[in-house]
Amino acid sequence: MRDDLLQLTVSGIEAQVLTGIYSEETHLPQPLRVSVTVDLALPEGRFAPDTPLAATKNYLDLKRAVTESLPAGLHFTLVEAVADHVAMTLFAEDERVRKVAIDIVKLAISQDGEEIGIRLVRHRP
Repeated sequence: MRDDLLQLTVSGIEAQVLTGIYSEETHLPQPLRVSVTVDLALPEGRFAPDTPLAATKNYLDLKRAVTESLPAGLHFTLVEAVADHVAMTLFAEDERVRKVAIDIVKLAISQDGEEIGIRLVRHRP
């Protein structure tokens, strides 16, 4: 069906990222917990038992967009910019990606189990 889609999710990726606006944040990486959900256009037909991986997207691509695509040494003032970078990486890698949702929790300021952060949702440009 035209409205069918596949959502791939990778949750709880921990990454050290140079981000922040306060002086104590700007020189050391901060620990972030990142989760990524991608809406992927489906191929025609159904997924059969022998459907190859090429018919979908490898989950590891989502993880690598967080752990490997962020340039080392680049400071992101806002975690929103981190999320945008991850989203644009996923759009550039695969034209089947229709929407990306990224949740980022700033672990350094979270206490007592709370999760302080953002959720960014981008649709294919």
